[in-house]
Amino acid sequence: MSGHSKWHTIKHKKGALDAKRGKIFTRLIKEMTVAARAGGGDVAMNPRLRTVVTKAQAANMPAENIKRAIRRGTGEEEGVIYDEITYEGYGPGGAALIIASFTDNKNRTVGEIRHALTKHGGSLGESNSVAWMFSKKGYIIVAKDKADEEKLMTTVLESGGDDMAEDGDNWEIFTAPDAFQAVLDAVKALGIEPDSAEVSMIPKNYVSLEGAAARSMLKLMDVLDDLDDVQNVWSNFDIEEKEIEALA
Repeated sequence: MSGHSKWHTIKHKKGALDAKRGKIFTRLIKEMTVAARAGGGDVAMNPRLRTVVTKAQAANMPAENIKRAIRRGTGEEEGVIYDEITYEGYGPGGAALIIASFTDNKNRTVGEIRHALTKHGGSLGESNSVAWMFSKKGYIIVAKDKADEEKLMTTVLESGGDDMAEDGDNWEIFTAPDAFQAVLDAVKALGIEPDSAEVSMIPKNYVSLEGAAARSMLKLMDVLDDLDDVQNVWSNFDIEEKEIEALA
């Protein structure tokens, strides 16, 4: 099973714990602020902001928190200004990493990411050192027991999706970035709540890991994911399903 799909599933299961720590709210507020700053505060005219607001509502974030985050992004209300910075590097076994961050202190962020990579057998790379190994796509995960394959496939294709693939217990749905919201809305209209849905960096090829390298890679992903400034981590590692379940 690809680490890409499985890591999203692991993160989804961690969601309840993240919510208790308030971390998911913090990330969503940062993302709304950055999205509003880049594309304006009108949810109807800003697809990226609309996607984040939908996530925030699903996480039961109070409406006033959402409005405040948007106002901070548009400059209508004072608040911290975050820069969106993407880092690239390598993990154990040569797996490629793309790390998206929102930060108000670039030196702190790069220092924390470099420390995490070095401690767990990885290294920080130069810009574009691994980006060519990935494609930016809308990515939706639906558990097989939630959907009829034929009905889901028809809905995905008719709403503008590119493809649907089988991965273990899940269906992976791929779209062009600008078709992501339409496909997600169509899937939800079927009464299906995806396990994960985002515009993501999808690996073109995978690096197989096992044993110590697999354990180190999952630990590194967990450490990076827990850093306050890190918003998303994508990698091209591939680990056997039975092993990744045991390690997780």
